[in-house]
Amino acid sequence: MRPDAVSRTLGRAISDATQIHFEAASAEAVGGGCIHTALRIAGDTAEGARTYFAKVNQASSAALFAAEADGLAAIREAKALRVPAEVARGDDGEHAWLVLEWLELVPLSGASGARLGSALAAQHGIPREKFGWASDNFIGASPQVNGWSDEWLPFWREKRLHAQLRLAAHNRLPSRMIDRGERLAADCEAFFRHHHPVKSLLHGDLWSGNAAALPDGTPVVFDPAVYVGDREADLAMTELFGGFPKDFHAAYRSAFPLDDGYAVRRDLYNVYHVLNHANLFAGGYVRQAEQSIERLLAET
Repeated sequence: MRPDAVSRTLGRAISDATQIHFEAASAEAVGGGCIHTALRIAGDTAEGARTYFAKVNQASSAALFAAEADGLAAIREAKALRVPAEVARGDDGEHAWLVLEWLELVPLSGASGARLGSALAAQHGIPREKFGWASDNFIGASPQVNGWSDEWLPFWREKRLHAQLRLAAHNRLPSRMIDRGERLAADCEAFFRHHHPVKSLLHGDLWSGNAAALPDGTPVVFDPAVYVGDREADLAMTELFGGFPKDFHAAYRSAFPLDDGYAVRRDLYNVYHVLNHANLFAGGYVRQAEQSIERLLAET
């Protein structure tokens, strides 16, 4: 879509959603567009200048935008973490878009990281009835199958680990890795003998690129892949690629201490994300997945 066409289309979408005429003057590419094109949309209304954040892609991405909006709404309704508000969402048969409020974001500091840790612990502590989620969504560009379950381990084994292993088979990744992954799925109950997960609303894709702060230190999260699961799965991903201040981890543990055995379960939960990266990007992630699976099998 040409820049002028983007401006006109998103300007109309924003005007329709807000019921305030918005004349988009520019659509500037910004960071945050690993899958979609991310844009800073600036323009004017009768009430003054306005700026929005927008993601644009082919119309086939409408389902990804719908899932993202659903996840943001769920986190917002929990009232523990700040997320950007949805402004407009739609498609014209050729392109799809999601428009969010524009937030001036800065990297997490020690202080804002600590606030994030406390807020995440508060969200995780809100009681939920079942594991899973009402609708399927996405982890990155990969489908994430959900549904509801009364028990955590069967859900995680089938909807997370087995799902990625089936995708790995479809992508013709190494058969030994898949076979060993199936063995891990069969034996992973050993990691839960003394751990009984509570049902927590998870961000689901909480790496450092999906968390930041407002200039006043208020933490903000975005790009979720929500579901109700073991809170340790969120904590695990914060450690997979690093980037979170040590104050984040300290504040979380102070508010909501972790059970013994977390270090091994952390690696188990992160196999899901490493396999997903192997399925999406191959390369070194395949070897990382193989090594992670072997280390975990040695722990069973």
